[in-house]
Amino acid sequence: MLTYLSIKQFAVVASAELEFGPGLTVISGETGAGKSLLVDALGLLSGSRADSGVVRYGAERAELVAAFELQDAPLAAAWLRENAMDEDDACQVRRVIRADGGSRAWINGRPATAGQLAELANRLVEIHGQHEHQALLSRPSQLALLDAFARNEEALAGVATRARHWAVLVEERQQLSGRGDVSERIDWLAHQFAELDNETLEPASLAQLDADHRRQAHASALIEACDSAFRRLSGEEDSSLSGSLDQVRTELGRVREHEPRLGEVDGMLDAAAIQVDEALSLLDRIRSDLDIDPSAFEAIEQRIGRLHELARKHRVAPDELEGKRDAIAAELQALEGAGARLSALDVEIEAARDAWREAAAALGDRRRQAAAALSSATSELIAELGMAGGRFEIRIEPLDEIRPDPQGAERVEFMVAANPGQPARPLRKVASGGELSRVSLAIEVAALGLDAVSTMVFDEVDSGIGGAVADVVGRKLRELGRHRQVLCVTHLPQVAAQGHAHYRVSKASAEGLTQSAVVRLDADARRDELARMLGGAELTREARAAARRLLQDVD
Repeated sequence: MLTYLSIKQFAVVASAELEFGPGLTVISGETGAGKSLLVDALGLLSGSRADSGVVRYGAERAELVAAFELQDAPLAAAWLRENAMDEDDACQVRRVIRADGGSRAWINGRPATAGQLAELANRLVEIHGQHEHQALLSRPSQLALLDAFARNEEALAGVATRARHWAVLVEERQQLSGRGDVSERIDWLAHQFAELDNETLEPASLAQLDADHRRQAHASALIEACDSAFRRLSGEEDSSLSGSLDQVRTELGRVREHEPRLGEVDGMLDAAAIQVDEALSLLDRIRSDLDIDPSAFEAIEQRIGRLHELARKHRVAPDELEGKRDAIAAELQALEGAGARLSALDVEIEAARDAWREAAAALGDRRRQAAAALSSATSELIAELGMAGGRFEIRIEPLDEIRPDPQGAERVEFMVAANPGQPARPLRKVASGGELSRVSLAIEVAALGLDAVSTMVFDEVDSGIGGAVADVVGRKLRELGRHRQVLCVTHLPQVAAQGHAHYRVSKASAEGLTQSAVVRLDADARRDELARMLGGAELTREARAAARRLLQDVD
């Protein structure tokens, strides 16, 4: 819902600030006072093209700001989150147009393009009477409104789910079919797998191979070092280390009673003697395992060479060969089962298409029933709104079933005949702004504002009408205001009297420049404004009395 609009140095408006609430807000004023400038300002904040002509004469720039609450605009809130422009539950749109023709825009303080303004505005405000901003003129919006009128959310979701399932299956089939004749690749992969599978590639095996290679490569040095260490520790060249430790323990034992700490030393030497004995035992086993074997060393070298050759061939490190082998095995298994999967996919795709057709047919039946009801209700309202003999139709066109569509098996077009005897034409081709606004009003009232946009603006809705029809238009706008926020620029007192709030736009000359001012009217000022609209510039007793009657007749 629009809550605030600020206009500065815009056309003939030096400065204006307006606050809006729910329901119907009407804007009136003398011809040429600038009533539609408020609609124009919202249009620019909705992303329409700006030029320097909108900047007030003598000013450097025009500045427009609008604030919205988002509780009743979930699509706008979602768009803000998706574009990282969300700010709690509020939304502020700002646009500056310079006198040189350039412009900049911001959404919640973040720079935005005109395209982003338009995307957001399509989820916030709908301006009737101006083709470039009217969502009802687009066929997707018309279909969405019809589905909302028919309460088709669940049926539409079912159709979309089935269409997506069909698309996933088709994509899988295309990927399999795109491989063409896979027999050659299967043969090649089988050869690659056999080469790798002949080798033991597990990490533990590779680590053991590396250790065996280093042991064989340094066998002579290892044997010499082990023999030398054994001789020294065992005493083959001199007294043994174990014997020396025993001798030291004996000597210290003679005097240990005089120094208690020597007992701790004795324990350490005892442990050392045990460790030396264990070291000698391990050295003996290691030496027994060591042997200079040229044939074993050659076999290890050959295996390492094969592994490195395979690694180069597959462009991976040797320790990545196991993963490469498993990947080849997986692809080989997939290709060998491709033929069977293709046959299964053909069956699944046809079943998915049948499921979509069934769901789409049910959705289509609901749409046709809803289209008849909405067409009838809107046609009655069109007649009430001064277009006697006019009619509204919803044309439903089947789509070519090339592929299941998430939106169903048909598209719709809103058609209207403004006068009796005329053929119905697409709503988007209706030339008269007044007729278009009244038809749009009739559609919205018939649908009770079921489209997702929370704020509706009607400009020129009362063009070319008066009397009883004007009263009907006002009442319909007020009725619509019970479901949506409605802003209406009007010159008819019957329409203005129906507003929940009333603004007046007036103009005056100061220092040779025309200026417009916007004022919210209290009860007395509103009665006088209605009297002016009824009787002209002179506020007569009769005009005031008529104005009071209009206000008293409001529901």
